[in-house]
Amino acid sequence: MTQVGVNGYGTIGKRVADAVVAQPDMELVGVAKTRPNFEAETAARKGYPLYAAVPDRADRFEEEGLALAGTVDDLVAASDVVVDCTPSGIGAENRALYADHDTPAVFQGGEDADVADVSFNARGNYAEAVGADSARVVSCNTTGLSRILTPLDETYGVEKARVTLVRRGGDPGQTGRGPIDDILPDPVTIPSHHGPDVNTILPDVDIDTLGMKVPATLMHTHSVNVTLEEAVDAADVIDLFEDERRLFLVPPGADIDGAGKLKEFADDAGRPRGDLWENCIWEESITVEGRDCYLFQAIHQESDVVPENVDAVRALRGDADAEASMTTTEESMGIGLDYRG
Repeated sequence: MTQVGVNGYGTIGKRVADAVVAQPDMELVGVAKTRPNFEAETAARKGYPLYAAVPDRADRFEEEGLALAGTVDDLVAASDVVVDCTPSGIGAENRALYADHDTPAVFQGGEDADVADVSFNARGNYAEAVGADSARVVSCNTTGLSRILTPLDETYGVEKARVTLVRRGGDPGQTGRGPIDDILPDPVTIPSHHGPDVNTILPDVDIDTLGMKVPATLMHTHSVNVTLEEAVDAADVIDLFEDERRLFLVPPGADIDGAGKLKEFADDAGRPRGDLWENCIWEESITVEGRDCYLFQAIHQESDVVPENVDAVRALRGDADAEASMTTTEESMGIGLDYRG
């Protein structure tokens, strides 16, 4: 059993911890928190051992009645792999800690690509991370783009991808984020960081990306145009995507016209926290004109990278190939929405 520590128990960390617990070949050593807030209390209620991310603040946990299993150093020392889910920029600061303990580490997409040996997407480049000392799971948007561009490139070849990303201003719990009442080019320069980030996974794909930020919290939405190297029918693309387990094709008759209903569907389907681990692609948006394929997809920024983190742990350990790892992850988490099932 692989012993996994999770450093950071916020939006991503708490989801990764739950996913690790669900795996048949992993055990959660515990989670590290900087302060005894409601998330620390949630971890304790679930029976997850708590570690102090900042040793000087350990007494604060005791004052709030939260027992500690040790400090973050103890967590890293006890882990076969540590998943760093700390805020952007903190992961890079933690890299020396993991190196000191000779503990392989998984970082998040908010870090620069050079934080790790390899950027990672299970569908795009799993094999490149096998046996590495560290991997960086790319951002939610890059994860979503890699999941559709990889099968398109493998099957038809991608000549050029052009993507406009309409990005939520913040997660539901990020009350200090914005914009409040505005629509912003983000960034105003082209390309946005997403295209170059895709190239850390798929270096041969020619891609341009533009970003916008809007006053919403639920999900990101992508407008995608991919010029393929051969002419295909829309039905061919639909069939291709239906075979990809981390893609959910929203049926035309579902009356799901936006992110709000997608989240409500996830809640009704019994998903924890209403999470959507899959890309949500509107099936009727898939259109092909000659060699140009068009589609709309929605990406749940709080959860789509979670299965990738689990797969990255196996890749670093060399415990399974891509197909075996992805299958185990999906079966244990219940990934693969079947609308009519």
